[in-house]
Amino acid sequence: MTDTATDSLIGDTAPALHDRPAADPAFRADVLAGLAARPRAIPARWFYDREGSELFERITDLPEYYPTRVETALLSAHAGDIARLVGPGRAVVEFGSGSSTKTPHLLAAVEPAAYVPIDISGDFLRASSAALAENFPKLPIVPVEADFMHPTPMPNRIAGLPRLGFFPGSTIGNMVARTAVNLLRAMVETLGEGSMLLIGMDRVKSPAILVPAYDDAQGVTAAFNRNLLHRINRDLDADVPVDAFRHRAIWNDAHARIEMHLEATRDVAFTIAGDHFMIAAGETIHTENSHKYGPRDARVLLRAGAWEPIAEWTDPDDQFALILAEARPAGVAP
Repeated sequence: MTDTATDSLIGDTAPALHDRPAADPAFRADVLAGLAARPRAIPARWFYDREGSELFERITDLPEYYPTRVETALLSAHAGDIARLVGPGRAVVEFGSGSSTKTPHLLAAVEPAAYVPIDISGDFLRASSAALAENFPKLPIVPVEADFMHPTPMPNRIAGLPRLGFFPGSTIGNMVARTAVNLLRAMVETLGEGSMLLIGMDRVKSPAILVPAYDDAQGVTAAFNRNLLHRINRDLDADVPVDAFRHRAIWNDAHARIEMHLEATRDVAFTIAGDHFMIAAGETIHTENSHKYGPRDARVLLRAGAWEPIAEWTDPDDQFALILAEARPAGVAP
């Protein structure tokens, strides 16, 4: 499927101008600053409006996209071990919950006192929370619409409860090391010392496996990437020619990451929120990183973020890891 064809996966149903909600000022600021920078880049968190969230859920079902299948299998296979280490009665706090498709495996195992999904996409958050409530009718579910990259106040309903953070999908890989460490420290502030964190982290492996996972044959990932441009047009009164950009996924070995870019196929000029931009043919907008970690890399990253790994599970092919860590106060360096 070509990039142009993938636009049909989205359906450009922009509302009339007077019906549009006010744009998030942080989204506007990031887009304008990112397109003015060199190289051009827009933070990946802005993929996840409702359309982007729905496209990502389609990505997780693709045959090329192994992380969801492998991580779900790990959760199912090791649920008992996780439950024994975590203990009952914790509030499970999921960062970037999305559709919460993996969450039932964890909730069924650990006997939680409450579930707090945090997501930046409010409509998607409320819909997924309602669906989950049907399967866990006795479990208090308290959704929080927020940017989990920063310390997030927790609902009064879980005050005093021990907490288990849940951060699946190797979403930590979307961040460069400095940002990832800052996020992990923000999670400590959100959850509190003595809390636990169950985190998924993707392993380094052959580009022959990695690249197709981010550039699938059906073109769903291309549609997901290009939806960022559709969102800019919808939310920021812009006229970006979406059909002038193609999706690219490349393996950057020096940084051990997949990079996603939107590459201009011709010289283009457009306006966003009154600001004018020109992008030459062949120039790209860097939209996402997906870092991959070796076992030691993963543990060093967690410790830098004030989390001490206490258990780890991986699949037979060592494609993906689930790591359970505990928030501990910083010790005195020797």
